[in-house]
Amino acid sequence: MTRTTPDPIHRIRQRIRQRIRDDALAEGFGEVAFTPARANPILEERMEAFLAQGHHASMEWMVETKTRRVAPTAMWDQAKTAIVLVMNYGPDHNPMDNLNAMEGGNISVYARGRDYHDVIKGKLKQIAGRIASREGVSVKVFVDTAPLMEKPLAAAAGLGWQGKHTNLVSRAFGSWLFLGVILTDADWADDDIHHDDHCGTCTQCLDICPTMAFPAPYQLDARRCISYLTIEHDGLIDEEFRAPMGNRIFGCDDCLAVCPWNRFASLGQEVKLQAKDALTLPPLIELLALDEDGFKKRFAGTPVRRAGVINFKRNVLIAIGNSNNPHYISALKGYLHHDNEVIKATAIWAIKRLSSPSEFAALREQHHSMQDSEVIQQEWQTE
Repeated sequence: MTRTTPDPIHRIRQRIRQRIRDDALAEGFGEVAFTPARANPILEERMEAFLAQGHHASMEWMVETKTRRVAPTAMWDQAKTAIVLVMNYGPDHNPMDNLNAMEGGNISVYARGRDYHDVIKGKLKQIAGRIASREGVSVKVFVDTAPLMEKPLAAAAGLGWQGKHTNLVSRAFGSWLFLGVILTDADWADDDIHHDDHCGTCTQCLDICPTMAFPAPYQLDARRCISYLTIEHDGLIDEEFRAPMGNRIFGCDDCLAVCPWNRFASLGQEVKLQAKDALTLPPLIELLALDEDGFKKRFAGTPVRRAGVINFKRNVLIAIGNSNNPHYISALKGYLHHDNEVIKATAIWAIKRLSSPSEFAALREQHHSMQDSEVIQQEWQTE
């Protein structure tokens, strides 16, 4: 009987990867894997279709950076291996329970603590620095701030699969995952690991979407996505999406929260990413009163600041309009002369939602002017 001797290079590679894995676990990551930093033809095809269909909405930077998205080497031509790390941020309760609490604004789970970009990037830099020093290689780190497609890389590394909602799903952690990538010029990766799709016939994530943002499984139309609308979209939100937004004022978790694989999810352990009380269903009336300085102060160090005060206040006004609580009307009237057209138009819509037809007609008679813009004129109209 012939005994096969392990390849010395393979043994060295395995030891290096284990050292990196141990280091990552000590920093609070749940799992780490390695994949070749090479082009992904399937990703390129999907990206072309996504952009051709206009599903990127107003995010023109996706068009401008598309050639850099299909391969890590387009980001760094010396890259040979992508080290992909995942960190679980599972909440302590199902966030869909918050959708009935209409006096508070629902902020996406990932945005209720410190900004994950800062927290995870800090950890990745620590790990990458130790790799560079210990192994004598070059490294670069990425956390959702550059045109590097982390989810396809994570799937190629065997950390999970991209579900029908387009997010990564892990058999070990479910859907509540942050991703980070360390690129290195060292060849430490085996070939891509075969990773099965375990969504099966389930369509819960598609069916739950309040704005029908999934035209088909594995496709997302950002133009209809509440996360896009509340964070990236500038200007007035189309009326067809306002009522379905409910009390969501920053992001949306529905397609993640309903995923059956979350039965394996555990509570996120990173203290810096855990939800702050002030960001868990903050009172809408308090948020409505925030000026720009108050907004920046209240949401300092969190992802919420990304929306900007105007878009955030627009979202709050929509949530108030969906509250079914006419006690808000007196506060809303203060925005009928706001100098920002989006704020004024959304306030009119919210008042219309909370008023009786006769009350709104009287208010329209008092405040409506033929000098109003077409946008404002439209909001004053009654069905």
